[in-house]
Amino acid sequence: MSVFDHSEFDNHEHVAFYHDEKAGLSAIIAVHNTNLGPALGGCRMWPYVNSSEALTDVLRLSKGMTYKAALANLELGGGKSVIIGDPRKAKTPEMMKAMGRFVDSLGGKYFTAEDSGIAVTDLQTMAEESDYIAGVSAKYHYAGEVPNGNPAPSTAYGVYVGLKASVEFGLKRSLDGVSVAIQGMGHVGYRLAKHLHEQGAKLYIADIFPEGIEKAQKEFGATVVAPEDILSLDVDVLAPCALGAAINDQTLPDIKAKVIAGAANNQLAREEMGELLSKRGILYAPDYVINAGGVIDIFHQRMASSSNEALRAHIEQIGDTLKEIYERAEKENKATNRVANVIAEERFSNKA
Repeated sequence: MSVFDHSEFDNHEHVAFYHDEKAGLSAIIAVHNTNLGPALGGCRMWPYVNSSEALTDVLRLSKGMTYKAALANLELGGGKSVIIGDPRKAKTPEMMKAMGRFVDSLGGKYFTAEDSGIAVTDLQTMAEESDYIAGVSAKYHYAGEVPNGNPAPSTAYGVYVGLKASVEFGLKRSLDGVSVAIQGMGHVGYRLAKHLHEQGAKLYIADIFPEGIEKAQKEFGATVVAPEDILSLDVDVLAPCALGAAINDQTLPDIKAKVIAGAANNQLAREEMGELLSKRGILYAPDYVINAGGVIDIFHQRMASSSNEALRAHIEQIGDTLKEIYERAEKENKATNRVANVIAEERFSNKA
């Protein structure tokens, strides 16, 4: 099947495949739209079952970045890259250097950054081969701490801001005493749990890896739940913070939460899920809106002049954007993800 015929193609501007046998690298870069500026999107390393699965993921993620940048008020386009392989077993410095050369081959049309399976140290290795690697150094931190280039703290803070705004709008209450089920205790999920714990939320957590789980249980008094049970808990808020498509035909009927607000990309297996959630009275925070803190962080790090305060203020706009989406969705009787899409398309399409 041609990439042009792929169900997730959606008029991508550029899709590139790269294989370096010596370095053990098989990767794909997808650039969805650059009307607002050069494409920015993280590099994900994951043990995909096959190249078809990897292509589907990178196309969906790339498109999501276009919409994310537009709704985050950034002069950036959307792109993404994926490496096929287990980051815990197959990653090597040679592979990361080869990935840097791959990114460089697009000549600045695409900038990469951190995503699942890729650390700041990996980006620093890529940067030995390309000037188009973001997140390798940093000058600003939203909380005034010493920055290290990792956008995860900003992503988590943005999700926290968005979750808080969603609870205020949908449940008409503060976070104190709100029950939240977090699927995924990685870099973002753990930090989100910390923010919520500090506000008095009751936490339920799950992950396929034990490290983050054990830490969150000890530090936040979180209740550990089996991964297969986390989505169906009887809680106020569900926060998907792992891989995409957590909300699908199999899981949707069992969801009891009244708010879904998490960090994962592409949480809905298909767009129609938005209507199904709306019909059940579940308020959904469109993922590319609520998880935009990381790309906002990277944008500020690459600006000639910014500040900790400017970064924080920009991230906190996520809450205002979500409230705008919720109010418009309520007024027009439409699903929140559909309304978010329309607003984003109005922004990046008008710049064509």
